[in-house]
Amino acid sequence: MKDKLTKVKMRDWTETKAHSSWQIFKIMAEFVQGFETLAKVGPCVTIFGSARTKPGHKYYELAVEIAKRLAEAGFGIITGGGPGIMEAANKGANMVSGRSVGLNIDLPFEQTSNPFIDRETSMNFDYFFVRKVMFTKYSQGFIMMPGGWGTMDEFFEVATLIQTRKFTQTPMICIGSDYWSGLFKWMKETMQESENNISPGDLDMIKIFDSAEEVVTYMSEFYAHNKLQPNF
Repeated sequence: MKDKLTKVKMRDWTETKAHSSWQIFKIMAEFVQGFETLAKVGPCVTIFGSARTKPGHKYYELAVEIAKRLAEAGFGIITGGGPGIMEAANKGANMVSGRSVGLNIDLPFEQTSNPFIDRETSMNFDYFFVRKVMFTKYSQGFIMMPGGWGTMDEFFEVATLIQTRKFTQTPMICIGSDYWSGLFKWMKETMQESENNISPGDLDMIKIFDSAEEVVTYMSEFYAHNKLQPNF
């Protein structure tokens, strides 16, 4: 019985390996589509945040205003393409005829494209890792609105890439001091001071703001002295 079960498992594993080899072509296709589409868009800012935030919520409306102001300043807006904060950011860009990009991900729940994305820059991805490359390669700034697991994943991904200098120093901004202060307190007191797992100054690369005015002022001042270019 054990030998028979082992043979069945090995057959399944061999079939899986064969399928994995062909997957590389689908992955390559997603990279090619993303690179070709986003390279034409120009300087952009990516706005991350919860898919569950509803219109009328203070962070939804703040995301609309931030995206609107950044679009007026000449930046395109990139989001994950779904509802909630993503919808709000695309809506803000759309309101002033700014470039509005949506990088959607196929999920079994929760994620459908919002109606404020430019048709030519609305893309769907099967792979989270390909999608995150697109977020990080072409963004000249990262806005972290309040969110859940996905936003935290993106937060630490971007922070790691900046801290390790895998791409050029890029503005990273968290919106909502009430939401983020507990995490930053833990990172400073535990990660940095108690355990010495991050260096003094690592947290200084991330700003915490509460208004669209602060975001636009910071971005404008940063790029008055730095080049606008892809990150890698």
